[in-house]
Amino acid sequence: MDKINYPLLYFEFREEAILGILVGTELEAMDSSLRNLKSTLLDHLQKQYKKHDDYPLMDITAPRLRMVEASIRPAYRDRTGSYPLSDTLDISVPAVFGPTEQGYYECYLPLFGESFYYYDSRQFDALVQHAVVSLLNHYSPEKIYRLKMIPRPKLDVLPLKVNYGRDFYWSGIEYKREFKVLNRLAERAPQKKVVRRNRSALPEAAWELEEKVSEVTGKLISTRSNVLAVGRPGTGKSAVLGQAIKKISARSRKQQLDYTFWRILPQRITASSKYLGEWEELCEQLVEELNITNGILWVENVAQLLQIGGEGPEDSVAAFLMSFLQQGKLQMMGEATPQELESMRRLLPGFAEAFQTVTLEEPEEKKVAGILEKFAEYADKNLQMPISREALQLSYRLLLRYYPYESFPGKGIKFLGQCISEAQLRRAEKVNKKAVFDNFVRQTGLPELFLRDDLLLDTDELQAYFTRRIIGQPAAADKLCSLVKIYKAGLNNPHKPINTLLFAGPTGVGKTASAKALADYFFGKGQRKSPLVRIDMSEFQHPGQIVRLIGAGREVGQLVKEIRERPFSVLLLDEVEKAHPSIFDALLGVMDEGVLVDAYGRETNFRNTIVIMTSNLGSGGRASIGFRQEEDDEAVYLSAVERHFRPEFVNRLDGIVIFGSLSREDIRRITTKELQELRQREGFTKRHIDVHFSENVAAHLAAIGFDARYGARPLQRAIEQSLVIPIANWMLRHPEAENCRLLVDYDGGLKIGQQNRN
Repeated sequence: MDKINYPLLYFEFREEAILGILVGTELEAMDSSLRNLKSTLLDHLQKQYKKHDDYPLMDITAPRLRMVEASIRPAYRDRTGSYPLSDTLDISVPAVFGPTEQGYYECYLPLFGESFYYYDSRQFDALVQHAVVSLLNHYSPEKIYRLKMIPRPKLDVLPLKVNYGRDFYWSGIEYKREFKVLNRLAERAPQKKVVRRNRSALPEAAWELEEKVSEVTGKLISTRSNVLAVGRPGTGKSAVLGQAIKKISARSRKQQLDYTFWRILPQRITASSKYLGEWEELCEQLVEELNITNGILWVENVAQLLQIGGEGPEDSVAAFLMSFLQQGKLQMMGEATPQELESMRRLLPGFAEAFQTVTLEEPEEKKVAGILEKFAEYADKNLQMPISREALQLSYRLLLRYYPYESFPGKGIKFLGQCISEAQLRRAEKVNKKAVFDNFVRQTGLPELFLRDDLLLDTDELQAYFTRRIIGQPAAADKLCSLVKIYKAGLNNPHKPINTLLFAGPTGVGKTASAKALADYFFGKGQRKSPLVRIDMSEFQHPGQIVRLIGAGREVGQLVKEIRERPFSVLLLDEVEKAHPSIFDALLGVMDEGVLVDAYGRETNFRNTIVIMTSNLGSGGRASIGFRQEEDDEAVYLSAVERHFRPEFVNRLDGIVIFGSLSREDIRRITTKELQELRQREGFTKRHIDVHFSENVAAHLAAIGFDARYGARPLQRAIEQSLVIPIANWMLRHPEAENCRLLVDYDGGLKIGQQNRN
């Protein structure tokens, strides 16, 4: 058995009552004698220790008492200001202090409930004087007078017998030392099992990565190095670091080592800073407390330290911490992608060089299969949710093809974890192939036609879909059908966007409608948000506006933000020719490699998007409506596109689709299509009203809803003003109209009639 000596500060009052404060704890007691007082406090400590296997920490080995003399001028304070009294008071405050086993010193001010550390005994007088005066300055005159009336205390010691081999818990929760900055900004690692289970049902195992765990452990402990786990998303960086911490912690308990680990998000360092220099002060306190507790800081995204703090990397949090790392005053571990590591080396070389790297590669297929099988065993045993072998194989195949920007095993475990959650919500007995398909459709919006090899593509149905949605543009419909066929066959380039097209032609002829039809077909089956990401490129006519598009530094641009939220989508860059030429240079990387990497190494992946750009180049003064003529051929538009864009931009396009002007028959068909869609609006379906539009209505709308310059663009406005508003007024005047047929005709004016259903 070992013994902890707690300093006991006690005050003797005239009423033969003794008040005792157990220094370093929140325990106070009053009794008639010192002996009874000590017995009361010791009984309480022993009961708590026996019940919870824990006790308050006390590092001071030889406590001493000193009365600190301070002169203070009390003041009353309110919202309007401070009003000091005329007299100055001399007051004595007790301080309990002494050395610790770790080599530093600690001082308690029991009457204030405050404490601080210091490293040189010669600093004590100045530090304690400053602390007492600062605390008293915040006290009201009444509080100060009460402190002055307290008698001079005495110091004694209260011994508690403990067993250092026990696990230390308090009420089932790990006892947290009063490290003000660490406890506020970071979390102790490893977390207790109960906490981990509440946060995630997924295991924190590093299957097939035991060698990497040993490598990290050796660098952290044997050479006391800063360690950076480097790998693509999903390779197991967090799992390796987590397992290394568990391994070191287990060894620490056996060998009575005192390593501690603290996990932190970089943004928490600066999130609460309100005034200039506050985050620098926090960092200094963070390093100081880590040294006291022999702590190693685990930063989840090390590259983000270069993005917070100052205006750039040179005055960032990373730059501030770099000297501590280089001098060995701070030990850090973290994770980064290869791109992020490269950006760190370019932007702040000294910071990157302070780390030793442990590289994690994506495992081969056989190892991935083994890891997924181990996860299935874990799910069956711990979550009571079996995963069929077919479901495992299907998950691997789908993720391999459709999630190229993430790596195994991480993406496999994450996806299967989502399947398990869905199965538990539906109270299913197991995760089978259907559950995998359903979950994948919900995540991506892709129809099962693309996911299942046993479903054959009906080419006639495909052609009918696009011909029905894209009226008067057979070349566009044929091109989009070809795109679908290539994707279904799995012959698209997996290292580029699915396809990159330029839609050229006059305004109002269906370019945007074609992009929407393609988005609905490809990604419209499960996503909650629209699968069409539309960006008006006319808003980026100045070179400085590229920041708003792709971002710079800490700012995330519109394009990056949208694709990160919806990686499975059709990206429509409208009126692309109006953008500044520098914008096209930024898009070359997207068109060529399907990725966009910013200055800090953050990657945005476009390999599951279809990029469509629209342009009016070549239309000149041609009308959007009318009969096609020979001179409006493909060569005119192609020539205009090649004159405007640089060759390297045009060569990266997978195709240029020319949209011709619309015929009168096309106009009529578009009008009929819009009227059919109008019939499905909620106001009609909710009241079970069947709407019939006469041929005269369609002819009238076709006449007023098209413009020679703007094509079909004014049609929606014409329908709303000439048709929807009058029908809405009629329905408001006839609230009883339900379960009926509505006949709408036009004869010099709109006529609406009601007819009962047969």
